[in-house]
Amino acid sequence: MATTLTPVLSRTWDVNRSWGLDAYERDGGYDALRKALTLPAADLVTMVKDAGLRGRGGAGFPTGLKWSFLPAPDGGPRYLVVNADESEPGTCKDIPLMMANPQVLLEGVAITSYAIGCNHAFIYLRGEVLHVYRRLLRAVEEAYAKGYLGKDVLGSGFDLDVTVHAGAGAYICGEETALLDSLEGRRGQPRLKPPFPAVAGLYARPTVVNNVESVASVPSIVANGVDWFRSMGTEKSAGYGLFSLSGHVTRPGQYEAPLGITLRELLDMAGGVRNGNRLKFWTPGGSSTPLFTDEHLDVPLDYESVGAAGSMLGTRALQIFDETTCVVRAITRWAEFYAHESCGKCTPCREGTYWLKQVLGRIEAGHGTQEDLSVLLDVCDNILGRSFCALGDGATSTITSGIALFRDEFEAHITGGRCPFDPAASALFDHTPRRSRDRALTGTPGTVGA
Repeated sequence: MATTLTPVLSRTWDVNRSWGLDAYERDGGYDALRKALTLPAADLVTMVKDAGLRGRGGAGFPTGLKWSFLPAPDGGPRYLVVNADESEPGTCKDIPLMMANPQVLLEGVAITSYAIGCNHAFIYLRGEVLHVYRRLLRAVEEAYAKGYLGKDVLGSGFDLDVTVHAGAGAYICGEETALLDSLEGRRGQPRLKPPFPAVAGLYARPTVVNNVESVASVPSIVANGVDWFRSMGTEKSAGYGLFSLSGHVTRPGQYEAPLGITLRELLDMAGGVRNGNRLKFWTPGGSSTPLFTDEHLDVPLDYESVGAAGSMLGTRALQIFDETTCVVRAITRWAEFYAHESCGKCTPCREGTYWLKQVLGRIEAGHGTQEDLSVLLDVCDNILGRSFCALGDGATSTITSGIALFRDEFEAHITGGRCPFDPAASALFDHTPRRSRDRALTGTPGTVGA
């Protein structure tokens, strides 16, 4: 695997006012849309299928195959919904993408909508990221003004409206059917499937729900071709992706690289673990994926290899934790998040995440017992595969893998009656005074690999 980066989506992030339409057009923006509008819609679906683009939102489901699930046109509307509700701890790729280059997302929306026969697309964004919301609204205005959206797009006869919707802020709305309920004005909770969104989605009409990065990757495939896209990545995990390195790494940021690159290669480019410390554990796909350790540094970061090693690639949110970190404290914080964000619709998740939080908190404080470890594993077993959606499954991942990998550390909290790590050196908190941190950060790049 080559250790070079492959900037495609991030290629222009360092350009002056990269988010503007003028900068995007200077880089060849919307040429792919012009090309797409000259092709039959079915050919675009086939192109994305052949390219092997897999959903970049975490599940890795083939994007073109999802498009092909839509039933034959019946004269009624069909919709595209872009899932921009990025909210899992550690996941931070879609927001910088929309901030730095929202037009590539809109071009992808236009091409995708044309391919699936959609005339009204929605971008569902977290309401807390007001700065991104404003930037997307401005980008949509610019695209309408230049004829890339609206009636008779570029004189092709194709009409497309785009609505940017700000959600009220709930992790569960990252689940595609909960997102659809929220978009319709209801409480965001997962729907029973089937029917799947491709058959009865938004307003009970055929709907495609794709992640931001998935849709934003479409223009490059149309512009450069299937062979170009498949020249990167692996046979079953083709193309490139944004790898978000955060935590205890010297140069955190977005590293756009071929799928199949390893964490060892990414860490070499990122300056290694901070202060020369030893890597203790890391997440390959965010806080809902089983933990890896330094033994997994050379696992290719593609869907198949990570799965075979016992975890999931997910959103490529690589959270790096060094040897100063208390793994029990880290896992407890994640458990608190999932308990707070459970929608409460199903009993295993609603009750199970609550008890996971309680038991972990007891162990972290030094008041746990040996039996608590069995209780944790038993509760996880009663959640995994039994909850209504994947939130419950994700809540168990770091707990079961953490106990398997670091059982002695859990037991040290129990037998020692306290956390064996010095809170002053805790890796979960930056104890540097705010003013000192600001001075230290002045002039350092915020994004790597652009």
